[in-house]
Amino acid sequence: MSFPLLTATAVVPAAGAIVTAAVPAAQRTAAKWVALLFSLATLAFAAATLVRFDPDSNDTYQLTESHAWIADFGVRYELGVDGIGVVLVALTALLIPFVMLAGWHDADPPEPAAGAGAAAEADSISHGRWRPTQGFFALILLVEAMVILSFEATDVFLFYVFFEAMLIPMYFLIGGFGDRAGALSESETATQRSYAAVKFLLYNLAGGLIMLAAVIGLYAVTADDLGSGTFSLQQIAEARASGELSISTNTERLLFLGFFFAFAVKAPLWPLHTWLPNAMGESTAPVAVLITAVVDKVGTFAMLRFCLQLFPEASKWATPVILVLAVISILYGALLAVGQRDIKRLVAYASISHFGFIIMGIFAMTSQGQSGATLYMLNHGISTAALLLVAGFLISRRGSRLIADYGGVQKVAPVLAGTFLIGGLATLSLPGLAPFVSEFLVLVGTFSRYPAIGIIATVGIVLAALYVLVLYQRTMTGPVKAGVENMPDLKARELTVVVPLIALLVFLGVYPKPITEMVDPAVGHTLSVVDKQDPKPDVPAHEVEAAK
Repeated sequence: MSFPLLTATAVVPAAGAIVTAAVPAAQRTAAKWVALLFSLATLAFAAATLVRFDPDSNDTYQLTESHAWIADFGVRYELGVDGIGVVLVALTALLIPFVMLAGWHDADPPEPAAGAGAAAEADSISHGRWRPTQGFFALILLVEAMVILSFEATDVFLFYVFFEAMLIPMYFLIGGFGDRAGALSESETATQRSYAAVKFLLYNLAGGLIMLAAVIGLYAVTADDLGSGTFSLQQIAEARASGELSISTNTERLLFLGFFFAFAVKAPLWPLHTWLPNAMGESTAPVAVLITAVVDKVGTFAMLRFCLQLFPEASKWATPVILVLAVISILYGALLAVGQRDIKRLVAYASISHFGFIIMGIFAMTSQGQSGATLYMLNHGISTAALLLVAGFLISRRGSRLIADYGGVQKVAPVLAGTFLIGGLATLSLPGLAPFVSEFLVLVGTFSRYPAIGIIATVGIVLAALYVLVLYQRTMTGPVKAGVENMPDLKARELTVVVPLIALLVFLGVYPKPITEMVDPAVGHTLSVVDKQDPKPDVPAHEVEAAK
């Protein structure tokens, strides 16, 4: 039996969460190093998965594992990755060490008042008025394990379990480890965090409950046609291809809507997006990265893996409406980002716009669009992480998220300002940086089949340039404002976080071929399932004759 690499990639962070949580309360630094080492071990397993993955293989899923779990109900522990899944597993494993390094001090106890001494700190700990470091880092590892399993699961029920279970650690990360910056009192800040956490949980639970009904419905349909119910994605796909499993049009559409609603909440897609600005605004910058660069990718990934492959006809039926919603997300998110006064909420609305591009690429039903959408998931994760983490370093120095409280930062902290600019330029998809390639592919793929949608979506590019450059101008240029004059530049730990992310943005911006080679076969398989081919270009008859 071959080594269960996919299981190991998920088990390592889960074990790390347990070990980190067990570190004695007084050993906060030790807990951080334990968590970081487990995250690096996970990255090593993810890298091994990339190396073992063969883009030229004819297998739909590779490195597969299959074991009986709840046999009476057809539930199996089935894992496997295609090119899309393996890239997103690698993205998750890559970002978590940076998230931890960036949040190295985010769960430390607050400094005691001057003259209070060690007794005040001990009293603070004993009364639970600080956020335990062990819990913070353990929860991050737990989220990582669940997200990785979501990308690897090829059993619908297994996917659903981790799709929902990740909400629990995220709820505590948002509500219990929120941002300390701002002018509000501690009680008011706690209230805002609780509101954001509850809103996140309720929205996603509502989507999950609707999906659960659809999952049960899918099981009932397979039980009727196959004699025994199954949740296996491959078994269902093979039964549909052979004609052994037939789902009526209305049933397929209802099941599709149940799945899609849950994924659209997670993604998030307008008008189901309103939890995201609250959650990102009240979280620490590393947790905000965890939300938008890691957790939210599960929603768009699941649209490709489950919506399109389980319900191909319903996916084509819903495409016009979904494309309109995607365009609204692009323009709505970008317009609201322009008007934001809070740095992190601006990035949150920009992410809503970017997820609109991803969903538009998926449902354009072209190879360029879906390859671009998958590449967009990767590049958005890296670029948003770079911008948000630098923004977090900026906010921690000034103690404010308000754009108006900054000005002239480039004069006192030029490296911080420079990295902030590169992260912003990546967010607006500047040519030469990774997001440009993915956004270009999405727009080309969409325009080739739905030219009107593609043209309208390009307005989002203009608005992105506006909100990014205005943000940089107001925070980094001009006279040095009060409270900024003594701001230190990035330190070694912070540079360790930012520099590799920027290097990846440049590398993938000029040489995306290694990623596209992995992704393209999976995209081709998805398009074959939905029976879609790329539209042929319209060539005038006289040009055809001239070519002959």
